Amino acid sequence: MHAGSNPISVAQAPRVRIALESDAKAVAKLINAAFIVEKVAFDGDRVDLVGVTVLMNKGTFLVAEAEASAELAGCVYLEPHGDRCYLGLLSVAPALQGKGLGRRLAAAAEEFARDAGCRSMDLRIISPRRESLLPVYTRLGYLEAGTKALSADVPAKVPCHYVLMTKPLD
Repeated sequence: MHAGSNPISVAQAPRVRIALESDAKAVAKLINAAFIVEKVAFDGDRVDLVGVTVLMNKGTFLVAEAEASAELAGCVYLEPHGDRCYLGLLSVAPALQGKGLGRRLAAAAEEFARDAGCRSMDLRIISPRRESLLPVYTRLGYLEAGTKALSADVPAKVPCHYVLMTKPLD
């Protein structure tokens, strides 16, 4: 996997592990910090403690621990469904973005999904972030697979839909 021009060195690379229930508050804080860029489309926080707890009961968060601090460096949510797995909320602490941690978390997520018997990984991005995120996920091997309307209970400030992407894991 291409490490990029500004990778985290192996000596500094955060350890990736399955999140514990005690990580829920830190996971919510990390996601909200990383998703601040979506304020263009949505008001408020991306998720709260209750939402993270609900997701922890439905699927699994992988977290990357920063070695030099008590803060989480990154996280990703995974929810297997038969031979497919949903990847969501891929988040990297703003100070660590652009250093390869997102790619590392995506690779760990794919390994987790393969180990769970999944043959494909699915994700979605919001249309206002299409230009910035589509190339990132395309470089990771994901292909555009269509669009989907936002749920009616998701109030967007601008016209918005999901761009669906998928990747075979075989």
